[in-house]
Amino acid sequence: MYAQMVKSEGMKSLEEMSPEERAFQERVDRNEKIEPKEWMPEGYRKTLIRQIGQHAHSEIVGQLPEANWITRAPTLERKAILLAKVQDEAGHGLYLYSAAETLGISRDQLTEKLLSGDMKYSSIFNYPTLTWADMGAVGWLVDGAAIMNQVPLQRTSYGPYSRAMIRICKEESFHQRQGYAVMMKMAQGTPEQKEMAQDALNRFWFPALMMFGPSDKDSVHSAQSMAWKIKMNTNDELRQKFVDETVPQAEFLGLTVPDETLRWNEEKGGYDFAEPDWAEFFEVIKGNGPCNEERLGARREAWDNGAWFREGLTAYADKAAARRAASNMAAE
Repeated sequence: MYAQMVKSEGMKSLEEMSPEERAFQERVDRNEKIEPKEWMPEGYRKTLIRQIGQHAHSEIVGQLPEANWITRAPTLERKAILLAKVQDEAGHGLYLYSAAETLGISRDQLTEKLLSGDMKYSSIFNYPTLTWADMGAVGWLVDGAAIMNQVPLQRTSYGPYSRAMIRICKEESFHQRQGYAVMMKMAQGTPEQKEMAQDALNRFWFPALMMFGPSDKDSVHSAQSMAWKIKMNTNDELRQKFVDETVPQAEFLGLTVPDETLRWNEEKGGYDFAEPDWAEFFEVIKGNGPCNEERLGARREAWDNGAWFREGLTAYADKAAARRAASNMAAE
C-alpha cells in the first residue's frame, strides 16, 4: 500500500554480501529490531525512507477527502467523530515523519519530494468523495485495507517504524468501525440511502483493491523488501485476506460487491475475484487520476502558506542556540 512504486536494490546471495551485510541480514532473520544509529545497508535506508515517507504523505493527503465533509456531516455527532478521525490522521503523519527523520532526512526534504513528484502517496486518495456514504466507504474499505497492511508492519525490522505502527493501528481500528457504522446506518435507512451506500461501494471497491499494489508477478522489488522485513506480506496475500474478510461484511449490510466473478473457492479457502484495472492504477500513480492535481495543489498551497511559520520557528531556534552559546562562553 505505502510501498506503491517503491523500488529497492536487487537481492544479493549470502556469498555476495560483505561481512557487514551478512551480519545485518542475520540480525533481521533473528527478528532483532534495527535502530537508527546502528549500521544498515544504504539500500535498506533508502527503501525505508521512501516507504515511510510515502506512508506519512498518505496519512496527510488522506485528510483531504474526509475534511471535505466535516462541515456537511448530517449530525453534530457525526461531525465530531469525523473531526476526531481527521485529527488522528494528522497525528499519524507526524509520527511517521518523525520515524523517517531518524534515517537522516528532514520533513522539509520529504515534502519537497512529494511536491516535485519524486515521492507518491496512496492512489486511493485521488478519487473524489461525492456523498456522505463515501465517508462510510472510506472508513470501512480504505481504513480496512490500511489495517490489513499496517498490522503486520508492527513486526517490521526497523524499530521506530514498528513502534509507530502500534498506536496507529489502534486508532485505525476505530476509523474502520466508524466507517462501517455509517454504511450500516445508510444500508438500513430509506431506499435512497441504501442506494447511496451501494453506489459508494461500487465506486470504492476496486480502488481499495489497488491499495495493496500491483500483482505479485508485476511487483519486482518486493523480494528484497521482504528479505529485509521492511515488508511482511506480498501484495496478493494482503489483497486476498482483505477480500475474504470484507465480502461477508458487505453481505451482512445487504450490499452487493460489484464483481460478477466473485465466488467462494472451497479448495483454497478463499474467494476468487476479479483483478482491478491495473492500467487505471498506473495512470493514477502517474498523476492522471480524478483528483491528483487537486490533492497536490492543496498540499502545495498549505506548504507555501506555512512558510512564514517555519521561518519563525527557525529564527527562534537560532536565537535560542545563540543565547545558549553566549551563556556557555560567559560561564567559562
